[in-house]
Amino acid sequence: MDRSADSPAVVDTDWAFDRYEQVRHRLVAATFPTAGEPVDDVAAVAERFDGFVLDAFGVLNVGASPVPGAVARIAQLRRAGKRLVVLTNGATRGRTAALATYRALGFDFAPAEVVASRDLAAAALRVRAGLLWAAAGGPAPDLGDLGVPVRDLLADAGLFARADGFVLFSSAGWTRDHQARLAEALARRPRPVVVANPDLVAPREDGLSLEPGHYAHLLADELALAPEFYGKPYAGALRAARARLGPDVPPARIAMVGDSLHTDVLGARAAGMATILVTDHGLFRGRDLRPYVDRSGIVPDIVAAGF
Repeated sequence: MDRSADSPAVVDTDWAFDRYEQVRHRLVAATFPTAGEPVDDVAAVAERFDGFVLDAFGVLNVGASPVPGAVARIAQLRRAGKRLVVLTNGATRGRTAALATYRALGFDFAPAEVVASRDLAAAALRVRAGLLWAAAGGPAPDLGDLGVPVRDLLADAGLFARADGFVLFSSAGWTRDHQARLAEALARRPRPVVVANPDLVAPREDGLSLEPGHYAHLLADELALAPEFYGKPYAGALRAARARLGPDVPPARIAMVGDSLHTDVLGARAAGMATILVTDHGLFRGRDLRPYVDRSGIVPDIVAAGF
């Protein structure tokens, strides 16, 4: 990923928070408690909930490494009879590859326990079969599981002009030139922009990476364009996760466990779920959470140091 592409030199928590606030009118609306309850970890409040919706980056893993203790926590929740579903905005790889990655990290999630924004975006493409879709999917993108033909935008520059619509799966390899060419192409001929990962940033071992949501909001700022966002905090993603937990689990007995105010907490509260913000390994690692809560008004039900 080219961090120089229409972004500041430093991409950190403060920048990400400010940018989320700038684009908040494109997110969702919710109500919040007056204050978050501090606890050591999810185990301290597990008995209050029957189901857990789990963010991946910042909760289960950071980049290619599992969060310390996360595998053991999943096993503990299973022994307690809790229902689990992973709700991830990670959209670079298909379901088979993503499940293989979770298993390599030590997690035992079944296919039905993973809801990926990639799959939600792919469903939106399938209802418009017959269009020529071009994707930003990173080098050697995995595009064979989508159910409709999707071509690699980075491999064929002519698609900027020819494509009937664009899909943003990954920002890997996306440069200032790519962004400018896409904006110019859309200004000349407006077309759908499907965003399979609405995140602005994601926690990695070496810091925060810029994600497709960042580039989609730049397009929306510049053009009379409304990108289609699939994933947290948008309602479709939370509905899909709730459905996987079963109709007998009421929203009040479901907790969304995440590391972000503007995706995890905002989206889950809008869906009527309780929220647990984990601070040790994600977006707010090493930060005092209180100023961000005060400035945004996004208040988690529970603030846990660790998962």
